Amino acid sequence: MKKYMNAALAYSLVAMAGGVFYREFTKFNGFTGKTTLGVVHTHYFVLGMVFFLLLLLLEKNFSFTQKKTGKALAAYHIGLNLAGVMFLVRGIPQVLGMELSTGMNAAISGMAGIGHILLGVSMVLILLQIKNRVDKE
Repeated sequence: MKKYMNAALAYSLVAMAGGVFYREFTKFNGFTGKTTLGVVHTHYFVLGMVFFLLLLLLEKNFSFTQKKTGKALAAYHIGLNLAGVMFLVRGIPQVLGMELSTGMNAAISGMAGIGHILLGVSMVLILLQIKNRVDKE
């Protein structure tokens, strides 16, 4: 349970840092439009902090964690952080008014997509492990 609490705490800090960076970076550059930097904060709060707090509660009630849970959690962390980094990689040039080449634009979208796929698949795997444990009770 400690690893779930530590992950929730870490992601809450990353979420707050992402929100402050978004606010200050756009203000410093006089940017008033839409940018993907705005979703870093919410992604890390919901998919990071809230998700791991829920896992903490579920672990306390059902003790679902197994050896294969670690692999799914590793994929989840990789997916969340890959998506988060790609939001920054796309958002910073948006704020700075930089034009990305077609290849760079596609690469960023592809990497963010891979991150979201990892998130989705690993989330389903974790939920299936919880379901299997709940069904045994």
